[in-house]
Amino acid sequence: MRYLHTMVRVSNLESALDFYCAKLGLKEVRRLESEKGRFTLVFLAAPDDAEQAGEHSPMVELTWNWDPENYGGGRNFGHLAYGVKDIYGLCGKLMAAGVTINRPPRDGHMAFIRSPDGISIELLQEGAHLPPQEPWLSMANTGSW
Repeated sequence: MRYLHTMVRVSNLESALDFYCAKLGLKEVRRLESEKGRFTLVFLAAPDDAEQAGEHSPMVELTWNWDPENYGGGRNFGHLAYGVKDIYGLCGKLMAAGVTINRPPRDGHMAFIRSPDGISIELLQEGAHLPPQEPWLSMANTGSW
């Protein structure tokens, strides 16, 4: 058995792709559009995963239903989790791009953010925790994560 993907419904595909690809850095691996089903599926992978495994990498499937629907919560399935090489660098980049860091990486190990559709995303430092540093050390939580 191997992990394939996590499906996340999105209300605006362009906004979701801007967040997941342009800001978070995921890569589009494949896309499927269904005229009959009135939906688009976009499969995304972390760059290192996409480079090593391509279509067989663990992925996030963004599901965009063409007819408007209201998706509440976003946290009801849990969260997506990604290992990152430099949690401080990525959180700084995300903040500069306007993304709220809901749970800052005060411990040099873990942070949480949310997608435009309210999906909780956990960022985990690969390897050893980084030494605590400002501004993260004294930054308070924002919202829920």
